[in-house]
Amino acid sequence: QVQLVESGGGLVQAGVSLRLSCAASGRTFSNYAMGWFRQAPGKERDFVCAITWSGSNTYYADSVKGRFTISRDNAKNTVYLQMNSLKPEDTAVYYCAARFGEPIFLEPRKYDYWGEGTQVTVSS
Repeated sequence: QVQLVESGGGLVQAGVSLRLSCAASGRTFSNYAMGWFRQAPGKERDFVCAITWSGSNTYYADSVKGRFTISRDNAKNTVYLQMNSLKPEDTAVYYCAARFGEPIFLEPRKYDYWGEGTQVTVSS
């Protein structure tokens, strides 16, 4: 089992930055690819970005490319999501997820473990 706990969400104005963290415990963190997803009210859970277990490769949804950056610190068992130039359409509950193995996947069903989520609200 892998336990994931997100933090860092909040209410911010458009244009500012926010950094989310996801702390993992349980199994060996470095064996897992990590992803960030988000879900707005009434919508499906969407892929945001992901990072391989080594941190050598990342992948981003077009909607956040150039604004968001995913990173990980395997020594701290933590993955981060740096969000810059936030927009009202970024408002959602943000979830981190873990998948055993190296490859990155975009589909939520490919991930084995999920956190409870952290709310990000961006006002205009």
